[in-house]
Amino acid sequence: MADELLLRQKGIQGNASEDGAAALDDTRAFIQWFVAASEAQARVIALWVAHTYTFSAADCTPYLEISSAEKQSGKTRLLEVLETLVAKPWLTGRVTAAVLYRKIHAEQPTLLLDESDAAFKGEQEYAQALRGVLNTGHRRGGKTTCCVKSDANWVSADFSTFCPKAIAGIGRLPDTVADRSIPIRLKRAARGDGIQRFRRRDVEPAVEYLREQLAAWCGGIAERLRDASTELPEELTDRQQDGAEPLLAIADAAGGDWPLEARRALVALCAEAQNTDESIAVRLLDDIRQIFHECSVDRLSSVDLVKTLVEIKTSPWAEWLNDKPITPPKVAHLLRPFDIRPHNIRVGGKILKGYERNDFEDAWKRYLGPSQFPFGVHPQPRPQTATPLQSSNHAGVRGFQAATDVAGVAALKRPIVNKNEGRSGVAARSPRGRRKGRNPKNRP
Repeated sequence: MADELLLRQKGIQGNASEDGAAALDDTRAFIQWFVAASEAQARVIALWVAHTYTFSAADCTPYLEISSAEKQSGKTRLLEVLETLVAKPWLTGRVTAAVLYRKIHAEQPTLLLDESDAAFKGEQEYAQALRGVLNTGHRRGGKTTCCVKSDANWVSADFSTFCPKAIAGIGRLPDTVADRSIPIRLKRAARGDGIQRFRRRDVEPAVEYLREQLAAWCGGIAERLRDASTELPEELTDRQQDGAEPLLAIADAAGGDWPLEARRALVALCAEAQNTDESIAVRLLDDIRQIFHECSVDRLSSVDLVKTLVEIKTSPWAEWLNDKPITPPKVAHLLRPFDIRPHNIRVGGKILKGYERNDFEDAWKRYLGPSQFPFGVHPQPRPQTATPLQSSNHAGVRGFQAATDVAGVAALKRPIVNKNEGRSGVAARSPRGRRKGRNPKNRP
């Protein structure tokens, strides 16, 4: 395998320092030989590898969040592969808190942290130190402050935390860390995937050439990257755009199909993260928006809203606590941080506690992705029919279509289905997601 890669590389050896697309292509291929990474994942990882050689020219460094549902899915293997590729690698599973920030401050290595789930659940001092390093280390100037001994006295000292970081573990990172990361969610390789066994001694000749190729090319574009003006996909959140910017600047410098495909890959991975990792309160906002749009009403009582929420099969409201449905007070509690509170509304000639569509407009606009309905422009309420959901296309950067829907859009497509569907004596749901003869507006 090393010989195969070397033969490919020798074909472009004469202009290796200029051919960025070839360097990235070879890096992507090398990763996919040993890790069951998707095309989008491999492209982003290859760009991140190049970023480790140029991160000093960036104002922000995105983390790679390498996770999986189960063990033996390639997380540690990916870190081992990255250790052979990145600049100044530091692969570790556990260090003391003092070593952690001192080494980062002194060397600015590429931190490849394994078993992060155990680290965050382990010794409190180290977990807090690690969280502090990760919370501040994504931006230039990020630092942590601690006490150090100077002569006979203890004084405070600042330690830089800014360096590239890839973090692997089972499950989710803390929200503040995940928010600064590009998710790489690995699946266990299946037979027939063609994944090769990784033996460092066998690939060292090829990987040495790859490192030289990357270092030469990245060294030649570093100054351009400092002042690069990069077009960013609107589908990404502000913080995701911060992380994507240095990677896309590298893709633009490489040319070929990398500018277009890199944007597609980042949108695909980050939009998936928005849909998967959204906070439960944002999930609630998203489902409520779906209900208002689906039912074409301008107000709902708290009781009716909860009844409709628990019918959404893909959301957790039917088994909120101890396998029991969420209640109106719990919904009110989750909505309170958005300054949304139940109040008296008139429904079917009665005064009930509930919500109006206008109560949610500001929160929908601030915390959710675009809807198929422009904000402030809604169809007239029709008590007997629901407005069918329509597909939504979002133009991507430079004319390409987003590889996946942005946060919120996928949720709008979630069907509101009857959790008792298929049981004897239970009415089937209509295609539009409501049982025939039931309308939240007409229920007391």
